[in-house]
Amino acid sequence: MDLLRRTFLKLAGGVVAAPALTQPASADTYPARPVHIVAGFAAGGGVDITARLIGQWLSERLGQSFIVENRPGAGGNIGTEAVVHAAPDGYTLLLSTVPNAVNATLYDNLNFDFIRDIAPVGGIIRVPMVILLHPSVPAKTVPELIAYAKASPGKVNMASAGFGSAPHMAGELFNVMAGVKMVHVPYRGQGPALTDLLGGQVQVLFATTPGTSDYIATGKLRALAVTTASRIAMLPDLPPVGDFVPGYESSQWYGLGAPAKTSADIVATLNREINAAFADAKMKSRFADIGGEPLTGTPDEFGKFIAGETEKWGKVVKSTGMKPE
Repeated sequence: MDLLRRTFLKLAGGVVAAPALTQPASADTYPARPVHIVAGFAAGGGVDITARLIGQWLSERLGQSFIVENRPGAGGNIGTEAVVHAAPDGYTLLLSTVPNAVNATLYDNLNFDFIRDIAPVGGIIRVPMVILLHPSVPAKTVPELIAYAKASPGKVNMASAGFGSAPHMAGELFNVMAGVKMVHVPYRGQGPALTDLLGGQVQVLFATTPGTSDYIATGKLRALAVTTASRIAMLPDLPPVGDFVPGYESSQWYGLGAPAKTSADIVATLNREINAAFADAKMKSRFADIGGEPLTGTPDEFGKFIAGETEKWGKVVKSTGMKPE
């Protein structure tokens, strides 16, 4: 069973209620009632798993239920808009992720401005990705993949976890920076994309690292490089793409946001507790189990990070002429 799926099953029943031994917050302190974390994607994926992990932690720390509410659709825009229009009282939060930064440019007629209308609370984790190839592809290094793709324009199919997803954008960034044109083939999640990569229906996948190590170790798939700026503990033998394509960096990331004008005190409380999770060995290990590396810091630092990601992916969207599907 896939690691994300196992983690989801463990968490599915555990986030709604805080532990019985935890005393509820008093009426004049935050939170005084259950808090909803809106996840703009379906249950069982990385957004949902991360929301449940941090929700369970916040429940234990703050003595109130943190309920994960899945509102999938329109690349995360439906869930995001629900939070934008919620009361700025700290009781409705957003699990923010890469598509939020992408959608700011990808969609022309959004009813909100993500940077203006969602207050950054704090980063949670970033998840590295790895370039995976079907063994039939005659490339064993990133330069060889670039040469192969240039020699076969429009014939190398690149799977993704969906249009505008982190794996899709990592692949498009590679196309732009390496000067190649691999053909995007979107799937409804990384699982189906991996299945077709294993079967040879597609040739390349920029995949988030959880659930890939067995395929790499057994030779069913060939790993070329990681998408982060430096090597990662999970796959220490793989070089970064940036060693061959200078300046390249991409990762999946997750954090919490709140409606604009949410009290700075509430934001500070949540930010403090998110950061505390990574001082706890058990929680740090649980995030590491899904490939997560800490993306902690202040709300301002997370806001600057989001602004940088929005600008970065906006350039990719414009340069490729991407349109919503």
